[in-house]
Amino acid sequence: MEYSQSTETLESVADVETVGTTPGIGDAAAAGDGMSRRERRLARSGRDGRTGGRGRAGRPGSQPAGRPGDQPRRHGWLWVAAGVLAEILLTMAAICALYIVWQMWWTGVQAEHAQVEARQSANWSTPGNGDSTKVAAAQEGDPPVEAAPTADGELMATIYIPRFGDNWERNLVQGTTLEQLNKHGLGHYTDTQMPGEVGNFAIAGHRNGYGQPLGDVDKLQKGDAIVIRTQNYWYVYEYTDYEIVLPTEIRVIGENPKHPGVAPTERMITMTTCEPKYSDPIYRWISYGKLKYWAKVSDGTPKELATSDASGGTTFTVNEVTASPVSKLDSLVPVIQVAAVAYVILFLAALVAWRYPFWREVRSGDRRRPEFSLYGGFERMQPGVLPIRVLLTLIVLFIAAASLFQWGFPWAASHIPYLQQMSNFTV
Repeated sequence: MEYSQSTETLESVADVETVGTTPGIGDAAAAGDGMSRRERRLARSGRDGRTGGRGRAGRPGSQPAGRPGDQPRRHGWLWVAAGVLAEILLTMAAICALYIVWQMWWTGVQAEHAQVEARQSANWSTPGNGDSTKVAAAQEGDPPVEAAPTADGELMATIYIPRFGDNWERNLVQGTTLEQLNKHGLGHYTDTQMPGEVGNFAIAGHRNGYGQPLGDVDKLQKGDAIVIRTQNYWYVYEYTDYEIVLPTEIRVIGENPKHPGVAPTERMITMTTCEPKYSDPIYRWISYGKLKYWAKVSDGTPKELATSDASGGTTFTVNEVTASPVSKLDSLVPVIQVAAVAYVILFLAALVAWRYPFWREVRSGDRRRPEFSLYGGFERMQPGVLPIRVLLTLIVLFIAAASLFQWGFPWAASHIPYLQQMSNFTV
């Protein structure tokens, strides 16, 4: 009998032969080398993740975990815009916080640097001719008075107030302009008396920022020592009282601030600063004191600056005052340059070693393309693995913050009226 089969019968046999086979095998084989690498990977994932045409959890067509199909649905543009806005607001908050750090801390670092340089340039002798165990005895008679400096900004004395801390030391220069107070510690009102002189020896200093030399005047107690050291003499004053006045009360720096118009008979000291401390300074805090005794620098150090050590001996805080390590920096430019060089070296090394593994995974389909983000986008622009990318991003943020300290904040404090009033900044 002649054997024959219709086309319809052959198609039915073909259908029967494919029933029950693993999905994807025939398709992958048929496609061959014409399939892309991603298509072959998806085909294999579909074959490995299905059993009898059902997913791992029994749901038809489900994908295995970790594949693009398992990733959550991308957010809409409103969600992305809200995220970018949040990043901008957080950046602005960080800049405001950095401005406060600059005002409260970095201006003090620069002031300390200038004061250390001024003391080193003065090259005054060490108390007691180098013998740190000598106590300067109180002298009898009227105290000698040093000659007044001839130029504003010239160092005339150093000041020690133990109530403010064992290592508290500030310079005193001639003049009370912002340039002097911002960089040189305390300033002497040029029309008032000199240390030890009958009348009112009046000085001024910031209470906030620029090293806040008078930041703790509210902690002074009656009898506290205020020690003035000129080139050759010690003048030890003791704190008596204070008052809060309006800035127009210029009597406080007069010859006799408590009794204007009456000839002075005492040797007084007056320290003026702002009040309140952390807001618009609409008042002035005035601290008063009177001379207790004077001594010679060559005789040693006043007992008010002495402390007892564990062995029962005497040490002098004035001989132990050292500058903080950061005060050695006159500018942040060298720091910025070092950070920039470190960034370039690390960037090139990561580029050679890893290139861009994140975007390689995105292109291959192993990772979903991320949504737009300012900081996330910048981090993903860096080469290398995640820890290296994060480190590179942190270096850039550090350079940005240091640049604000060096150039941005000084410009803002000297050009924006509100900040200029709040910061009392001068170039």
